[in-house]
Amino acid sequence: QVRLVESGGTSVEAGGSLILSCAASGYTSWIYNWGWFRQAPGKEREGVASINQDGTTRYRDSVKGRFTISRDNAKDIVFLQMNSLKSEDTAPYYCGAGQIRSFYGSLDTGNYNYWGQGTQVTVSS
Repeated sequence: QVRLVESGGTSVEAGGSLILSCAASGYTSWIYNWGWFRQAPGKEREGVASINQDGTTRYRDSVKGRFTISRDNAKDIVFLQMNSLKSEDTAPYYCGAGQIRSFYGSLDTGNYNYWGQGTQVTVSS
């Protein structure tokens, strides 16, 4: 089992920045992909950014150049640095951990086994 706890979500103005953190515990050595996802009201959960065991990252097109995912392997923490925030970035953000070894599927919710409880990000314009 892997337990994930997100933090860092808050309300910010458009153009601002936030850093989300995801603290992992348990059998984290089994995890291949770490990802950040978000789910706006009435919409499906979508992948925002992922990082795998090798450090390779992927981003959805709408956040490229604005968001950066990273991982502190020693402390088992995954970060999401979010810059130039827009109102459409508003959503609860979830951290995910997946054992399935898939690079091109690393933004797909179906490839993730464990989820955190979410942290709310609200961007006001």
